[in-house]
Amino acid sequence: MILRRTMLKGVAAIAAAGVLVRNAGAQEVLKMGISIPMTGAGFNAVGRQLAAAIKLYVQQHGEVVAGRKIEIIVRDDGGIADNARRIVQEMIVNEKVGLIGIGITPTSLAIAPLVTEGKIPTLVLSSGASITVTKSPYMVRAGFVLAQQSWIMAEWAAKNGSKRAVTLVNDWAPGIEAETAFKTRFIQAGGEIIESIRIPLANPDFAPFLQRIRDIKPDTAFIYFPGPQAGVFAKQFAERGLANSGIKIIGPGDLTDDDGLNTMGDQMLGMVTAGPYSAAHDSAVNKAYVSAFETANNFRPNFVSLGGYDGMHLIYEALKKTGGNADGDALLAAMKGMAWQSPRGPTSIDPETRDVVNNIYIRKVDKIRGQLYNTEFVTYEAVKDPMKAGTK
Repeated sequence: MILRRTMLKGVAAIAAAGVLVRNAGAQEVLKMGISIPMTGAGFNAVGRQLAAAIKLYVQQHGEVVAGRKIEIIVRDDGGIADNARRIVQEMIVNEKVGLIGIGITPTSLAIAPLVTEGKIPTLVLSSGASITVTKSPYMVRAGFVLAQQSWIMAEWAAKNGSKRAVTLVNDWAPGIEAETAFKTRFIQAGGEIIESIRIPLANPDFAPFLQRIRDIKPDTAFIYFPGPQAGVFAKQFAERGLANSGIKIIGPGDLTDDDGLNTMGDQMLGMVTAGPYSAAHDSAVNKAYVSAFETANNFRPNFVSLGGYDGMHLIYEALKKTGGNADGDALLAAMKGMAWQSPRGPTSIDPETRDVVNNIYIRKVDKIRGQLYNTEFVTYEAVKDPMKAGTK
């Protein structure tokens, strides 16, 4: 009898354990590993914006979705490709992450083979290069595409008096793609590119290029630099008198980034750019986003932040579609074609390219309530990546 009771207790314990295992499975933690630049010259602001937006989304929507608790692991890669490769490999092997979020272009390209081999859904949060998502079938872009902005900027400029342009970009993948997209569309629209200038990404000396543009005397200068470099260049361009030379400065949204716009001074007033988002975007969704973001962080959200916020939206909604199934192929299928109302406006994921599709706005810098903002005055709707999509 003692033996029988012992055996029955054992069976009961195993059965109970089975119930617990099944319940644990239903509430199984889904880890998301995020590798972004939180330190390092130039790109630490990217990590600051992304981390703040991701945290805000989770605070607003909770940690559990479709029965899965989301655990977010953030690591600082400093914007260095080798660091990101090591961090992501460690997170896959040791942390057993089921999702990846990655930051800028060099780090995104570096981890592509890892996430492909692991079949891990990966959100590209802040790489603007068209080439990035082509490097892995498990990558989906949640952030922005530079070619969208550059293409539309060229189209608008050619229709609004620009005939002879100089391009000036950093010599790296996003810069070259921004240059290519602008030149292609500007020439198609009847404009002339009289010179294309590329400068090193690290520690560029702007002075000789400012002088070169002055000497060439184009009617328009298309400029793209990432992060704080864009603002520094634009500010120096204005301070050195080129803003009064009749040369129009135009570029993608980085040139008048919301994150640093207020520090650039009134010489930025009237500068025209093309971008997917402005903190001044006039919608109820965006006003709520900006208010919550600023309350939580004491700084203004910029276009980079949307990679984090919309990226989390993609994950949550995809998990709802799959009923909590985090299998790589299942989640990718759920994300493709997804559409929603973002703080940036109507947004979707192109099912063929896995790129973000959004409006591109022509904006100019205005002063609102004593602060500088990009105010949108022309909208190009549902712009796909022109470097991939068939365009006229």
